[in-house]
Amino acid sequence: MASKRDLNNPEVRRLVDRLTPLVKRIARRLMRTLPASVEADDLVQDGMIGLMGAVLRSTRETTGQEFDNYVSQCVRGAMLDGLRANDMASRRVRREMRQVEVVMQQLGHKLGRQPTEGEVSAALDMSISDYQKLLQEVYGYTLVSLDDLVDHGDSEEYLTYCATNDLSPVGALERSGFQGVLIEALRALPKQEKLILTHYYEAGRNMREIGAKLGLTEGRISQIHAQAIARLRAAVLGGEVRTTLLAPRRKKR
Repeated sequence: MASKRDLNNPEVRRLVDRLTPLVKRIARRLMRTLPASVEADDLVQDGMIGLMGAVLRSTRETTGQEFDNYVSQCVRGAMLDGLRANDMASRRVRREMRQVEVVMQQLGHKLGRQPTEGEVSAALDMSISDYQKLLQEVYGYTLVSLDDLVDHGDSEEYLTYCATNDLSPVGALERSGFQGVLIEALRALPKQEKLILTHYYEAGRNMREIGAKLGLTEGRISQIHAQAIARLRAAVLGGEVRTTLLAPRRKKR
């Protein structure tokens, strides 16, 4: 591989061709978490931009699992950036969902149990329908996101830093007691929310399939899923990002 990479280099083109199926696999996995309005082709296009950027920026050896992992991180990050850029309401929704998490944590402490949907909406001074609409707007809502890890920094720079310095972006989660807190939070979930997470993450069913099995609409399943994730985030992150615990560290060799 030439020391200076560009897309006209035949070896670079071969490398991009080799990794293109990886982009499509990541897009297919991500599509499972997104509404039907999102086009798979758009994800692949954004992912290809991430792939080419990773190939052109990287100074490492371009073979082996370590390089493929680095590329995967950049591709998925580019797809998420594309989704955020195309969703003008995403920042507002994420901000409002963080407020939901804070309210859930506060109510949980006050009541000594998981708050109901009505209690959460009342504490937010929202009607049930507006609260459910907010839950419906959420997609790609994860337990811990790059936004949490980078503390309002640049997610792409964070991933590149971790990849080029042999750091683990999830290592902090493993050492900060998150796993134990998460297990307890899962046990405390309301039965219906726990069941939906089991169908979704363990059985691999999509929202439509879960809705058909439980006699609920796909939209309602999406709302309940978002609420369950908010409960878990409230427990794991304590209603705010614990950045002192999320600093990356070097992997063991």
